[in-house]
Amino acid sequence: MQKNVEQAVQVLRNGGLILYPTDTVWGIGCDATNAEAVAKIYALKQSEDKKSMLVLCASADMIVRYVNKAPGIAFEVLEMSTKPLTLILPGAAGVASNLIPEEGTLGVRVPDHDFCQQVLRRFGKPIVSTSANISGEATPKNLAEVSREIIDGVDFVVNPRCEGKPTKKPSSIIAFGEGGEVKIIRE
Repeated sequence: MQKNVEQAVQVLRNGGLILYPTDTVWGIGCDATNAEAVAKIYALKQSEDKKSMLVLCASADMIVRYVNKAPGIAFEVLEMSTKPLTLILPGAAGVASNLIPEEGTLGVRVPDHDFCQQVLRRFGKPIVSTSANISGEATPKNLAEVSREIIDGVDFVVNPRCEGKPTKKPSSIIAFGEGGEVKIIRE
């Protein structure tokens, strides 16, 4: 796994795209602070939907460096969650501007996944995570379901041995307002 972690981090640092396993489904990733890399993902997915891209962070400490208006309740919910959970938080800052929708929010998730955690800790910045499919197509549950077009469009494909035990379904999504308002987007 170490070799895959090193290669993935190198590609991320160089502004490239990785195809990688998470605790949910396979994702396309890049440096979330690099607007050119983010644009490459939009081109590959044939989508400009800023709401479809979230970022993975190593911890709550990393999240607060990239969102500055998150209510405390969001972190309490994150801590209590027993399954993969994406938080939509207000006050996105420090990530590529083409990742941030008009309302200024950022979707963030702390993956319970050894490979992702190692890459995030080595890389030290959030990584984009978006399903490994062309926009509008089915979300692939494993590498075998990822289309050739996506595989050919990334700079590095992580070895499937790094997959672990994913849930094979997208995370739940909860949006939080600055005042602590809560809206469940996907259960």
